[in-house]
Amino acid sequence: MAIDFSLTEEQQHIQEAVKAFVDERVLPVAVQNDMAHKLDHDLIDGMRELGILGAPIPTEHGGAGLDFIAEALICEEIERGEAALRTLISVHVGLNSLSLLGNANEEQKERWLRPQATGEKLACFGLTEPNAGSDVAAMQCTAIKQGDGSYVLNGEKSWISYADIADHALVFAKTNPDIAGHKGISAFLVDLKNDEGVTTSDYAHKLGVWAGSTGSLYFNDLKLPADRLVGQEGEGFKIAMYSLDHGRFTVAAGAVGVIRACLEQSVKYANERETMGQKIGSRQFVQDFIAQMVADYETSRLLVWRAAYAKNQGVRSTKETSLAKWIATEAAFRSAHNALQIHGAMGFDEETGVARYFRNARAPIIYEGTTQVHKMMQAEHALGWRQLNGRAGS
Repeated sequence: MAIDFSLTEEQQHIQEAVKAFVDERVLPVAVQNDMAHKLDHDLIDGMRELGILGAPIPTEHGGAGLDFIAEALICEEIERGEAALRTLISVHVGLNSLSLLGNANEEQKERWLRPQATGEKLACFGLTEPNAGSDVAAMQCTAIKQGDGSYVLNGEKSWISYADIADHALVFAKTNPDIAGHKGISAFLVDLKNDEGVTTSDYAHKLGVWAGSTGSLYFNDLKLPADRLVGQEGEGFKIAMYSLDHGRFTVAAGAVGVIRACLEQSVKYANERETMGQKIGSRQFVQDFIAQMVADYETSRLLVWRAAYAKNQGVRSTKETSLAKWIATEAAFRSAHNALQIHGAMGFDEETGVARYFRNARAPIIYEGTTQVHKMMQAEHALGWRQLNGRAGS
């Protein structure tokens, strides 16, 4: 079978349009927005206008109907400009909307997915808790079924991207706390702006992604009608893992954009900056840094495109996406570190923008599965202990 890495005309058009958006609207204000901790709603409106907020959602549900190579290109270009905006794609599109596309019923898709796909409503993803990150089964949030078929939701979700901004949330809670492990978890739709019993907060102090929104969701006797349940009771863990396959893909694709940004800025600086009568690009150590970025960019992009190919074929890509997420996010942080070394003191200056990539590239190594979780997954696949979703025999 022939392997063709050329982009289709549509994919090229999408890449060019998003690149122009980043060059003309995102990058000119990126450093200022970051230093001011400003969430730029004008840029989110621009993403909506381009169809980015529903790019891989089929047109019959209000989206643009693009494939996953196009989605990867979008995430690469967007994070080349600003990590906070790619984070929005991850939670709104990857974790929430694509999860609804694969798991919600038709009525739910019309009510919740369509306005998200058009960008009319923004969405987030409520899985992590103060004591339940990688250990999803340790969650304490509960949704207890009532006699009338409704559910009462109580608990807290933490480190939720766009918690304080989003209109909708896909929230996971234990409908049967007596069942051990993850088998008693279910998924629910929450209207963050109109449901009574839900409050949100925003974190003021973070290491990076200053131009974005991260916070907590609090549920206090929030009554949810029966039609807010996504899938069946007890399917929440399966749905969450399905969601993470999509979310991790967008994270990996965005990391490719960080590597490229660091490479482009480093090459430019190395061709301008002179020491002892020579451009620093002639120095072997600087060339070593740049060569590593080139290798990291090409490797990470190929892994992302491999996962995208599987997604386009409708094939479960848990293993491929996990590998891409692990390799690309580690490579992005390494590239940002190397870019700082090349720029020296100038890189340490926030106004040059290099330090922003360094700070922002640290979080993706943690969220949506730490590097250590993904290494474990890859090892267990190799050992034959893991099959797609969960361990063999579970």
